[in-house]
Amino acid sequence: MAYITVDAHQDLAWNMLTFGRDYTQTIEETRRRENGSYVIEHNGDTTISWQEYQRGRVAVVFATLFAAPARVKTADWDTQVYANAEEAYKIYSGHLDAYSRLFDHHPDKFTPILTAPQLEAVLESWNQPDSAHPNGRPTGLVTLMEGADGVRTIGELEEWWERGVRVIGPAWMSTRYCGGTREPGPLTPEGHALLEAMADIGFTLDLSHMAWEAALEALDQYEGPIIASHANALKQVKNGNSNRFLTDEIIEGIIEHDGVIGVIPFNRFLIQGWKNSDPRTDCPLDMVAAQMDYICQIAGNARHVGFGTDFDGGFGLQQIPAGLNTIADLQQTAPLLEARGYSQTDIAGIFGGNWINTLRRTLPA
Repeated sequence: MAYITVDAHQDLAWNMLTFGRDYTQTIEETRRRENGSYVIEHNGDTTISWQEYQRGRVAVVFATLFAAPARVKTADWDTQVYANAEEAYKIYSGHLDAYSRLFDHHPDKFTPILTAPQLEAVLESWNQPDSAHPNGRPTGLVTLMEGADGVRTIGELEEWWERGVRVIGPAWMSTRYCGGTREPGPLTPEGHALLEAMADIGFTLDLSHMAWEAALEALDQYEGPIIASHANALKQVKNGNSNRFLTDEIIEGIIEHDGVIGVIPFNRFLIQGWKNSDPRTDCPLDMVAAQMDYICQIAGNARHVGFGTDFDGGFGLQQIPAGLNTIADLQQTAPLLEARGYSQTDIAGIFGGNWINTLRRTLPA
């Protein structure tokens, strides 16, 4: 049995604009074209394509607007970086334009999801027999802003909403709104104002990358929906001590807000000290199932966890658990969950149903 899958985090536009990746091409075509290039050195072999979405029944993807602050730029190939809010705004706008071109040029493969009816239209096609779609089905994209420095003013949030953004994570590293990965710190006054305005409009708040103190403040303050699109449980990461991972207190807070946490199948987020020179077999796929089980045990049910792969987000085939070759192979997680006692209903929720329920609650009618 193959489960309908939702992946809550993929940096598609960043890859398209940084490396020229064409996700309408097959995995084999992209890997052959990039073989021996600088792309493999810096980002690894791609693990996603529309064809692999079809094979793995990936119906919905949260597609990001992402740029890094210029202070972390290390090479000329890294073009999606910003020094100030104006530059971040331009990059994020360019990512929205890239998605618009994708929708315009390949409507049979990719379609936007801004509203609940658009979500249902996508799901209807995926729930129909394969014989009804001999040429495949479009995968729906929900737009997620990763790092809010592209929001130049709080009043600009309305513009981002009208342009299709539905989820905002205030941090990557620290931003002017709050502390972030490797850069601790609480919400700033601007951060408190950002969250208040986001809730008024209807955005979903993504706690991924937020520093622990900022995330806890957000859990206390935010009146809208809260998720962690791509973040693993700290206590389940071997040798884990980074604020990139979620403490039990934050996990409990997300669950109390009826949110979902997307588990990342990235070796350094399963074993913090894992190096690219280490064998992939050090991170068997069951470690992903263990992350999911840990969150389910805290929740007391299987309704608050899913996938947030972050695939092609700075890592590729060489850095993901043994047993995975492309995103379609996420289906191999199902028997591992079944062996841990999860029912088919539970597994269907973990693969996609939990994220779908969240989107049904949070997308505008």
